[in-house]
Amino acid sequence: MTHTLTTVVIDSAQPLALAKFYQAVTGWELASGTDDFASLTGGPVGLAFQYVPDYRAAGWPDQGKHVHLDFEVDDVTAAVRELEGAGATKPEFQPGGEDWTVLQDPEGHVFCLVPRG
Repeated sequence: MTHTLTTVVIDSAQPLALAKFYQAVTGWELASGTDDFASLTGGPVGLAFQYVPDYRAAGWPDQGKHVHLDFEVDDVTAAVRELEGAGATKPEFQPGGEDWTVLQDPEGHVFCLVPRG
């Protein structure tokens, strides 16, 4: 038996705002968006954001992080600049060397940029 992953859902304090951030990251389409739930389509799986009262992101480099997203990019330096302009932050702790760069979205979720190739 096989199972098909259709959507990754991320807990959020502001689903629509976070969806718009990831729309800028991915270029995907906003499929729905309210204060309680927002989703993007256009990638290999859907990406959605659900409202959680009193949401708090795991710290970085806290052991408590549960999941993160990786994005392949052509130019890591340019992508970091672009995403910082969209609201991401680059934490000081960067364990990946040249293999990946850690960023945090506007709510503190960790994601990584990986050089394409």
